[in-house]
Amino acid sequence: MSAVVLVTGVMAAGKSTVAQALAERLPRAAHVRGDVFRRMIVSGRADMAPDAGDEALAQLRLRYRLSAATADAYADAGFTAVVQDVVLGPELAAFTRLVRTRPLHVVVLAPRPDVVAAREAGRDKTGYGGGWTPELLDRGLREETARIGLWLDTSELTVEGTVDAILGDLDRALVP
Repeated sequence: MSAVVLVTGVMAAGKSTVAQALAERLPRAAHVRGDVFRRMIVSGRADMAPDAGDEALAQLRLRYRLSAATADAYADAGFTAVVQDVVLGPELAAFTRLVRTRPLHVVVLAPRPDVVAAREAGRDKTGYGGGWTPELLDRGLREETARIGLWLDTSELTVEGTVDAILGDLDRALVP
């Protein structure tokens, strides 16, 4: 069955790892990494920051449009597209309108900020900087993001446990 599953959350919430593991558990799936579209901009890139201007927001929305279109293309070909990206605040509801495929599932990984900080410290890549902190991004997640889909506190869950929780409660992740 074709579908789209968006896995979102703050940086270092485990989105990449969980999305990959989820896609591997599905019979026919593709993992769409939203950040790939950001990295495709070779010159003139404007990254998001707490005080980002219009150009950064325009590029972010371009990235979301490209992710949604790619997910729809995979779904049209009979795959479940597991999209993974940081989609927070009012952009989450906007993203669900960009995806035309139904069923559409939204999974929000929401570990505690202290857990995110520990995960960030243990990673090879660095997501935070440019004014972002785990606490600041977490505040944006919890205070400015609509309660769409399935929200999971993954602070104490393994990757496998998180995927089990998603698959076991996929109906709650469904977005009209």
